[in-house]
Amino acid sequence: MSTEEIYTALAGMGVIKPGHQPPLVPLTGGVSSEIYRIDLASGPVCVKRALSKLKVEKDWFAPVERNAFEVAWIKIANEIAPGAAPKVLGHDADAQMFVMEFLEPGLYPVWKEQLRTGVIEAQTAANLGALMVKIHSETAGNEGVRAKFEGSAALFYALRIEPYLLSTAQSQPGVAGVIEQIAQTTQATTLALVHGDFSPKNILIGLLGPVLLDSETANYGDPAFDLAFCLNHLLLKCIWHPQWTDGYLQCFDALAATYKAGVTWEPVAGLEERATALLSAFLLARIDGKSPAEYITEKSDKDFVRGVAIDLLQDLPKTLDAIRVLWQSKMKER
Repeated sequence: MSTEEIYTALAGMGVIKPGHQPPLVPLTGGVSSEIYRIDLASGPVCVKRALSKLKVEKDWFAPVERNAFEVAWIKIANEIAPGAAPKVLGHDADAQMFVMEFLEPGLYPVWKEQLRTGVIEAQTAANLGALMVKIHSETAGNEGVRAKFEGSAALFYALRIEPYLLSTAQSQPGVAGVIEQIAQTTQATTLALVHGDFSPKNILIGLLGPVLLDSETANYGDPAFDLAFCLNHLLLKCIWHPQWTDGYLQCFDALAATYKAGVTWEPVAGLEERATALLSAFLLARIDGKSPAEYITEKSDKDFVRGVAIDLLQDLPKTLDAIRVLWQSKMKER
């Protein structure tokens, strides 16, 4: 899309006046969209447009219609928990573009950056677990919400099932059958509204609580996916900065415990078992899938994570605590 087409879409949304062309300032972060800051008289806003080919080393394509599902998720999340996501200020479905409020970095630090610099607070993780389970709980069994995400399964397959699970299965034939079964179970489980990218890089820590970004992988699916996806990041941070392993694992415990305490729509044991399976697969996916963790670059680190993940997949545990205990033990042995 040309710059002129972007301005035309913005004018159609009423964000700018026709003919007015304020500078589009590219923002970094993310691999799946073009993101710009625009400074208006009323203040800065953020423009986001979905890309058909993601900005990663391996070929990774995804339908741009996901932009509409992202907008839908934001609106529902903000209805459930006001401030859970930036407000949507305009949406052009044809252009696959929307405009949202811009949140100043000085007031809304990125959780990943906090974790990188040693600002590691278990209460922050507990707050995230509470927000995650609140959204899941209040959308579970809601046919109106399900209807708004009709067709999202194909997008979720392209953005999550194939690149994270099936691609990893191809790379590791010894555990391919287990991973493929996990993928099938995840696709067949449709219980609540799922964010799909519950990652520290997509979480801002505001004064009033966490704010969630980048919900373009949203779908009506398995809530265990969000839980496992976020917990996986906390385990991998131990590789990034091993001196803070205890803090990361305290966050793991706080998030998991708070989340499980809020599960009301199904027996928590069943959800936890699915989450442990997904977590085991995600560990391997961030090494051998299409979206490897960019901060795990040393061969010894990759081999360590791969080894733990394969051990887990060969004998799947039933609880998150079992994974946490094994991970901590393996970290101490290094």
